[in-house]
Amino acid sequence: MNINFNKNNDGLVPAIIQDAQTKNVLMLGYMNQEAFNKTMETNLVTFYSRTKNRLWTKGEESGNVLHLVDIKLDCDNDTLLIQVNPNGPTCHKGSDTCWDEANTETFGFISKLENTIENRVKTGDASTSYVASLFASGINKIAQKVGEEAVEVVIEAKDQNDGLFLNESADLLFHYLMLLQAKGFKLKDVVTVLKEREQ
Repeated sequence: MNINFNKNNDGLVPAIIQDAQTKNVLMLGYMNQEAFNKTMETNLVTFYSRTKNRLWTKGEESGNVLHLVDIKLDCDNDTLLIQVNPNGPTCHKGSDTCWDEANTETFGFISKLENTIENRVKTGDASTSYVASLFASGINKIAQKVGEEAVEVVIEAKDQNDGLFLNESADLLFHYLMLLQAKGFKLKDVVTVLKEREQ
């Protein structure tokens, strides 16, 4: 790895720390060549502390170390992306990240859709909200709707209309997310099972 430690005339490069599982950014630190070497040797992320003027292994006092998973170098050879498995909160103030955010796995738009479903169930009016009305009908009705949508996906898969297939697939996923919530789960719980099977 050909890291350009001399680009900024201080011998340091930024090191962006990312959770290897959730892909959330946890913190930003700086490394010199010695910190990089120590990180590679120990598999514990070590920085050069500009305030302490010395090498600093994250968690050396708190025990909240960052276990090295992978290091990537950017296109200009002057910034590192370091993927880690954190042992506890990363921020010295006790939060998961230095931006005071929870380090939880999210699924982009799907997570937003799950939150919308949850809000409609809690605050929606069954007379105006499809989600609220389906939940008011009970779990048997939700499960039946998932079954109906699954059959429609199978039917459309055998035809040549991609638009209909994708629309039915969207309907199936939407109703499946509702069924998961009706059972007290979210998509992350299913992903956990899939990850366990991968091992």
